[in-house]
Amino acid sequence: MTGQDGLVPAPSPLAPAAIGRASWAVFAVFFLNGFNFATWASRLPAVRDGLGLQAEQMGLVLLAASIGSLASLPLSGIVVQRFGARTTITTFAAANAIGLAIAALGVQLDSVALVAGALVLFGVGTGVWDAAMNFEGAAVEQRLGRTVMPRYHAGFSFGTVIAAALAAGAAGLGVPVVVNIPVAVALSFVGVLLALRSFLPSTAVRSAAPAPQVDGAFTDPALASPTRSRNAFAAWTESRTLLIGLVVLAAALAEGAANDWVSLAVVDGFDVSHALGAFAFGVFVTAMTATRLLGTHALDRYGRVAVLRASAAFGLVGLAIFGLVGPLWLALVGVAVWGVGAALGFPVGMSAASDDPAHAAPRLAVVSTIGYSAFLAGPPLLGLLAQHLGYRHALLAITVPIALGLLVVGAAAPLRAGQSQDAPAHGPA
Repeated sequence: MTGQDGLVPAPSPLAPAAIGRASWAVFAVFFLNGFNFATWASRLPAVRDGLGLQAEQMGLVLLAASIGSLASLPLSGIVVQRFGARTTITTFAAANAIGLAIAALGVQLDSVALVAGALVLFGVGTGVWDAAMNFEGAAVEQRLGRTVMPRYHAGFSFGTVIAAALAAGAAGLGVPVVVNIPVAVALSFVGVLLALRSFLPSTAVRSAAPAPQVDGAFTDPALASPTRSRNAFAAWTESRTLLIGLVVLAAALAEGAANDWVSLAVVDGFDVSHALGAFAFGVFVTAMTATRLLGTHALDRYGRVAVLRASAAFGLVGLAIFGLVGPLWLALVGVAVWGVGAALGFPVGMSAASDDPAHAAPRLAVVSTIGYSAFLAGPPLLGLLAQHLGYRHALLAITVPIALGLLVVGAAAPLRAGQSQDAPAHGPA
């Protein structure tokens, strides 16, 4: 019999209080993942200046983290199924924190090679941690029988808000990166260890009984059986899973472009301080957080497809305002609208990939891998464009994948009774 974090289903139904504690624990782990990321992202102007890099060079450095994530994500489903979310998050949250701490040291030592190498480790930690916490979140969502995934992602965004505020303060006080980042991620890792104690007893297939319906999703009892296994890579052949991945890809580009470049775009585009650049990033993540907290109500009322279409519209308008208008205050309004548009694509995609809990892990791995590929192409491409067009105009390129994502949002509609995973879903959710 496997341990508490193994693959054997819980022997008896969990009490509502235990599920509630698990839900808050998932929220906390999402929060801390976002906190670590934004602690790094908010100090990028100082990182760039400390290393003396140009825009395209900075893009190549940021690419290192994306390489680490993409190298690890395809196997993340297997890792989570084999070791459980608790052990997986412990291991890869440690890799995330150690990578960031070494990257901060590399900035202090003016070593681009050390920073890039550390960011690969950070990317590996971030990618697998992300997949594991989404898997746990999907499992808790199935237990609760209602849509909660956007609120977990709001936890991620809330973590970025707090980290951005602290980083802005650190930048304003002249605290060096080599102090700010290691202290922050060390405290974060302690928080991760505490939160994991309240995770569900098992994060693999939990019961042979059909899972509750979430957002109208239908789970085939035969597919929910833990005795039915299949190749972990079979999800790569499923048309619906791949189309959901494209929806997430567009959302990831909209979110990732802001994470990597909005602070630099404000600092260079408006000739303002690093602290104001961090503030602009905080505006973006605050808008995302609020939208994710309120988004569950919109999803329950209007369904996934309608919400995703509205999100794309907000993203396009926000990017246009930020990239084309002159006054800083209006550009910051554009940043906020952009944040609203980027908020729900990723969590909705995770929920859609998890409609069948028995195969959630490999499908989440596929969708996450496709989504994270945005971070492979995005940083160097935008860095190259920024070198010739400026950061703000370069970011307008993100409107193209957002517009294309509109064409396939129907894939995220919940599965219905008798509907095959291989056929894309269409129509209102």
